[in-house]
Amino acid sequence: MATKKQIIYPIVFILVGIGGFIALKSMKKPPEEKKVEISVPVVSVEPLEIAPLQLKVSSQGVVEARYETRMVAQVNGQITVLAEEFVRGGFVKKGQLLARIDPSDYEAALIEAQANHASALASLEQEQAQGHVAKEEWKNVSDSAPSDLGLRRPQLKQEQAKVKAAMASVKRAKRNLERTAVVAPYDALIDSRNIGLGSYVGTGTELGKLLNTELAEIRLPISANELQYLSDGGVNAEVELASTVAGKSVIWNAKIARSEGVIDAKSRMSYLVAEVQYPYGDGKDTLRFGTYVTAKINGLLLPSATLVPRHLIVEGKVAVFSDNNKLHFKSVVVTREQDRDAVITEGLVSGDNLITSAMDFPIEGMSLALKSDKAPGSDDDSGDADKTQLAMKEE
Repeated sequence: MATKKQIIYPIVFILVGIGGFIALKSMKKPPEEKKVEISVPVVSVEPLEIAPLQLKVSSQGVVEARYETRMVAQVNGQITVLAEEFVRGGFVKKGQLLARIDPSDYEAALIEAQANHASALASLEQEQAQGHVAKEEWKNVSDSAPSDLGLRRPQLKQEQAKVKAAMASVKRAKRNLERTAVVAPYDALIDSRNIGLGSYVGTGTELGKLLNTELAEIRLPISANELQYLSDGGVNAEVELASTVAGKSVIWNAKIARSEGVIDAKSRMSYLVAEVQYPYGDGKDTLRFGTYVTAKINGLLLPSATLVPRHLIVEGKVAVFSDNNKLHFKSVVVTREQDRDAVITEGLVSGDNLITSAMDFPIEGMSLALKSDKAPGSDDDSGDADKTQLAMKEE
């Protein structure tokens, strides 16, 4: 039979345990309210403007002189004079003396030719007088018509021929004397000089090479596909030439003067020729011969269009930021691709906000936030990782 202690102690222990459990439970803090985080992609946008747009056709080429002249000696002799400017890289004006060949022999030849001419004139005058005398004598001898021989007409023609031959000799001697002076046919840059002072040259000896500085040409290859974007095949179109000179980007204005009118058999390209007047100018921003330049040719003028980076067009659609902060896709018409951009002529209107940020999983109608609306202090350096946290309390 159980004793009194055996019955009371277990009951006391149970009551103490229940009391401790109640006390511990009353000390427990209520759970904190949890926040529901909603992730909204943050994007950058660029407002679009629909306006008239002039297409540009790109090309490239090398600057060359329109005229290149190889100067050759037209007479024989020794070089007695050389102009200081007649050196490689020198500039000369039209009509400027470059070199002179010893004129002594040609001066003597001219004097001799002039003397022969004077002698022929004297003989002609004498023959004319003799013919007049013969005509008067014939009248006194006979009333019949005199023969040509009786009037000395053959002799007169012979003397007239001698005068013409003497005149030709004088002209030839003058021309040869003039050819002893080698002059520039136009304003030019000296490309090369092959003679020195005291050199002996013969007829046909090359003296040097000149490049005309009044006009420069650039042959610009254009593909058949690009020609459709040029008015009148590009003739008379304005051109912007660009190159890097001494580490600085320089731009020159040019004009398409003509089309070569044929398709190159190897490259299958058509060539337009751009011209630049006075490429060496006053020494500032000089367009040197041999410079490699890139060209942008003014093409057709579209009445309404805009440029959009090509990588933002996916399957003929672009993403725009709608007025209700939603993502919206718009179908567009691409008229052509121009460098890194695409020319859009249909599908967009002025004021559309083009989304320029990359998004991992864009979905039509998804909520977006502008980068400018992001809370201060948040990290928004990466386009597709930008997010803003909106907190909502649990009901």
